[in-house]
Amino acid sequence: MSTSITLEGFYRKAGKLIPWFMSAALVLFVVGVYLGFFVCPIEARQGNSYRIIFIHIPAAWLAMSLYLLMAVASIVGLLKNSRLAFILAQAMAPTGALMGFIALFSGAFWGRPTWGTYWVWDARLTSMLILFFLYLGFIALHSAIDDKRRADQAASVISIVGAVNVPIIYFSVRWWNTLHQGASITSSGSSIAPIMLNTIFIMLAAGTLYGAAVVLSRTRTTVSYTHLTL
Repeated sequence: MSTSITLEGFYRKAGKLIPWFMSAALVLFVVGVYLGFFVCPIEARQGNSYRIIFIHIPAAWLAMSLYLLMAVASIVGLLKNSRLAFILAQAMAPTGALMGFIALFSGAFWGRPTWGTYWVWDARLTSMLILFFLYLGFIALHSAIDDKRRADQAASVISIVGAVNVPIIYFSVRWWNTLHQGASITSSGSSIAPIMLNTIFIMLAAGTLYGAAVVLSRTRTTVSYTHLTL
């Protein structure tokens, strides 16, 4: 009974939040794209090709963040036997995979004019590709098992074990000598011009709100489909 009430409450609250999140994401995205492609100056060394960072960085950040949240939801699902936590984890995977693909695709087109190649097997790029495959593995395994309880438990193993790859992605440019450039934003400050940095933050906010809206929407659909709130 308590689980049903919790799911029903989530269903209603999510329905109210989704339009606000999506509307805010759209406004921020439009502002970010305008600033990134029409206001920010040309970068001294990379020219106009650097502008792809306004898509690449938010996509990569969201792919990593969603995977960690997916792992946390999986842990909660296993420990609490929470159906809602499992559904949330399941809902995050497609969006995380999409963001991972966008990060890889945009990174390749950024790399060509910057480093002279679309792809190299360095630590940052390879670990990001592994993250993308982990998302696909989670989705494929969950879809392959008819018993949803067993599917939740089996897929959770992938998300939890694979979470170790996220810090590897983040710290790879510090731990190894990679072709990918080092972090431009650190705890000690930023080497990016203020207008560029603010634009990145706007696009990060847009991506986060978009991700939240899509995950909530997909969760509501799954909850409604399985009749857990009815």
